[in-house]
Amino acid sequence: MQQEYIEIRGARENNLKNISLRIPKRKITIFTGVSGSGKSSIVFDTISAEAQRQLNETFSAFIRRFLPHYAQPDADSIENLSTAIVVDPKRLGGNSRSTMGTITDINPILRLLFSRAGQPYAGYSFAFSFNEPPGMCPECDGIGQKVELDQSKLFDMSKSLNKGAILFPNFAVDSFHMKMYTMSGQFDNDKKLADYTEEEWNNLLYGKGFKVDFGIVKSNYEGIIDKFNRLYIKKDTGEMAESSRATVDRFLTSGVCPLCKGRRLNQAALNCKINGHSIADYCEMEVRDLIPVLRQIDIPVVASAIDRLQQLVDIGLGYLSLDRETTTLSGGESQRIKMVRHLSSSLMDLIYIFDEPSIGLHPRDVHRLNELLQKLRDKGNTVLVVEHDRDVIRTADYIVDVGPKAGSQGGEIVYEGSFEGLLKADTLTGQYMQRVLPLKTDYRQPTGQMSIRDATLHNLKHVFVDIPMGVLTVVTGVAGSGKSSLINGVFLAQYPHAVVVNQATLSTSTRSNPATYTGIMDDIRQQFAKANKVSASLFSFNSKGACPNCQGLGFIYTDLAFLEPIKTPCEICEGRRFQDEVLAHKLRGKSIKDVLDMTILQALNFFDTKNLKNTLQALNDVGVGYLTLGQPLSTLSGGECQRIKLASELHKDGSIYVMDEPTTGLHMSDVGLLLGIMNRLVEGGNSVIVIEHNVDVIKNADWIIDLGPDGGHDGGQIVFEGTPMQLLSAEHSLTGAYLRQEAAPQRAR
Repeated sequence: MQQEYIEIRGARENNLKNISLRIPKRKITIFTGVSGSGKSSIVFDTISAEAQRQLNETFSAFIRRFLPHYAQPDADSIENLSTAIVVDPKRLGGNSRSTMGTITDINPILRLLFSRAGQPYAGYSFAFSFNEPPGMCPECDGIGQKVELDQSKLFDMSKSLNKGAILFPNFAVDSFHMKMYTMSGQFDNDKKLADYTEEEWNNLLYGKGFKVDFGIVKSNYEGIIDKFNRLYIKKDTGEMAESSRATVDRFLTSGVCPLCKGRRLNQAALNCKINGHSIADYCEMEVRDLIPVLRQIDIPVVASAIDRLQQLVDIGLGYLSLDRETTTLSGGESQRIKMVRHLSSSLMDLIYIFDEPSIGLHPRDVHRLNELLQKLRDKGNTVLVVEHDRDVIRTADYIVDVGPKAGSQGGEIVYEGSFEGLLKADTLTGQYMQRVLPLKTDYRQPTGQMSIRDATLHNLKHVFVDIPMGVLTVVTGVAGSGKSSLINGVFLAQYPHAVVVNQATLSTSTRSNPATYTGIMDDIRQQFAKANKVSASLFSFNSKGACPNCQGLGFIYTDLAFLEPIKTPCEICEGRRFQDEVLAHKLRGKSIKDVLDMTILQALNFFDTKNLKNTLQALNDVGVGYLTLGQPLSTLSGGECQRIKLASELHKDGSIYVMDEPTTGLHMSDVGLLLGIMNRLVEGGNSVIVIEHNVDVIKNADWIIDLGPDGGHDGGQIVFEGTPMQLLSAEHSLTGAYLRQEAAPQRAR
């Protein structure tokens, strides 16, 4: 069969420089290059956007009103596309009712199984669902947690009703809700709550059965507990403003439901069993332990559940359980679960697009990811992957290297072809694919210890560990081994003042840019205001200085009803975002727009105040000096956003820094930059703790704490503590085994 290609001609999205490209269909094509080089502009903003736009156009005009709008990418032509499915590392999200069992559709299979084979019979499939009234626990409505009003927080027992004994703001003295009690005639309004009789206290909390005369109208009396539950606990949180929800939460307490013991289901569903196990027992088991239990059941419906569970094991998620809430899953875990969902699909000739699928994977598990990508390809699909991991890049059928550098210095195709050809190519990726950083041998000595004693959070098994101060400590181990539980859970609870740089999503919008996000925009506006003796708010495109026609956006959206909205430069400010009178004000010959158009490196040389220079230097140090101060965060890649977040934390005063997988989104050539930042922090007297799988970071640690030996209930133990050189000899460490494998070719040379 003749090879077919996705053909792109003249692509100019973001920083792409009129590129043309032929991507082989039904192959694995991996896009490499430094962060900000233009990889995402090709894969997401051009290919994915056009595939989705054309798919949406096949629907009726009525249906298109409810679908997301995709503007036509800036390219001369894009041909031979198929339907595109994007599998990204965004967390699955959901709510407390969404679990791994519900998101993978394994729970419905188990519910069907118990409705057919469970004893005693409890009902049809929905009788085993904690999200359906016939199955949910009546006490907690299927949440597993009982949320209640905390009376100790609601009442000040030393005060009377007239003196503000009820502390919830909506029940303040003279408020409408408070008058229910002060006008009821049941209480001495000047009597301290501590002096109430048992009957008075009961009446205040739970009283009912009579009316209160408000003069104009009579209303049924309702005890404060029942009233609070009705107004705030049982009310849909979506109907409540975020600020109000936060206020209510301060007066609530939650704990495991006393009836279902956190298992979410009613007693009939919990009493129905197969071979001595209830459906809740199945959901509590780790996936790899559930498979052999299900194999003992000779019912056809079981086979499909086992297939899906085995796929979770194959991708390295066997340590998870089906009752794990989706909101607690990491980005890497979320992405791999999405991949498993697509493996069971019978559709073919699709385009699957992955954004750094190796995120969160220990090197031991990368081969599982590669096998999954190959399975999708072998079903007849085109697989496009944006990736930095050497071991994933090796599995490519075709490689597109974008560069040569980032931002305005990128946007070109610097190499196309096979993996073998990449190794010979004179590109940053080609050079660093073969560059192996040496193992660190000169270690800094700790200045003290930070002790963790008897940690049992999640799967941690009574962990005792001393984390050294004043050095670079890397905490590693396979996925699910307990790294995050130990550091993000236990350690940060003991050291809440630590500066944390984690994987939380950076808020991006067209109105947010590096200057506003890092806070230096306020200093810049103050300098312009002082130099021109005017208000600082004039120099904000979100405030007084904004162009009135486009409200400071710089462009106008024209709604074409059923078609995509058209984005055109504002004809008044011509995209400058500010009013003309604002642009007339200058700071050392530069207008506010001139400053926002400066790159971070140019701004570093332009400004001379300490605070500004410190933040700009931090941005330059993390390798984003090529970005302009005013570039919208919505146009940046994931790696660029993370480095801006890192830079915004670096200038803070803090003796302890905790970094959660900081190499995410970083090209191999940028890891050295990151290590330089970490080392400067340590040299400045700080303690740096890094949760990381990247071998180059592990090699350059002063101290390593390795958790394992595996994930889930097979993890949660310290399997190694020591230097990188000592880790090479740790026979029982999976990280040590991989490090030895990495060092073997280096020793042979």
